[in-house]
Amino acid sequence: MTQPVIEAVGVVKFLGSGAGQVAALKGVSLALAGGELTVLMGPSGSGKTTLLSILGCILAPTRGIVRVRGNSTQGLGPEDLAKVRREHVGFIFQSYHLFPTLTAAENIRLVLDVRGVCSKQAITSAREALAIVGLAHKERSFPIEMSGGEQQRIAIARAIAGNASAILADEPTAALDSENGHAIMSILAAIAKDPGRAVLVVAHDPRILPFADRVVRIEDGLIVGEEQKSAGGYAKSEVELAFHGRSKKA
Repeated sequence: MTQPVIEAVGVVKFLGSGAGQVAALKGVSLALAGGELTVLMGPSGSGKTTLLSILGCILAPTRGIVRVRGNSTQGLGPEDLAKVRREHVGFIFQSYHLFPTLTAAENIRLVLDVRGVCSKQAITSAREALAIVGLAHKERSFPIEMSGGEQQRIAIARAIAGNASAILADEPTAALDSENGHAIMSILAAIAKDPGRAVLVVAHDPRILPFADRVVRIEDGLIVGEEQKSAGGYAKSEVELAFHGRSKKA
């Protein structure tokens, strides 16, 4: 079996303290494989974003193990975890998180600069990433000059520019209409074909299911179901459960 790009084993995470402490994750195990787009679905408060943050080394688990490219993060301090994030993880957020005073290319190069990429290579990598998401012509445009869908594509370009091992996307289509959401998922699905890269999308919208290679369901801090895509698509019950999760959030 090919080694997972990122995996969580028996992860428990408590949030808060004292009487207000809650178990956001209750022993979750999940492996992300290269060449695969995994969708993590569940209702609000199910632990989706907490799990994404732990896989991305933003949060450390209370108990359990996280491995990135086979190396455990257990015992790593904030600086070492930040180094792991810089070298292996690209993040995509619902609200884009672009710097408004920087152009599209500059937003991408900033991340590459943090990773220690030389200026000449950063310029080349930023242009290549923009071309992949179909926005080479927006290199000098500022976020305010772009639509929501274009801004999200810039965010994707920023995430992939450093050749991250894993792309972790938190509700990347939630702020977009159906057409732009479809375009964003098409790009992520194409990126996920790279056997050296894993893509995880956290979502509650069942419209993105056709783009997934695997759907994992989480409820109340536990993985409660998983389904691999087959030639015939997903079972009807999986779609119905996704809609149920969406209605609970609404």
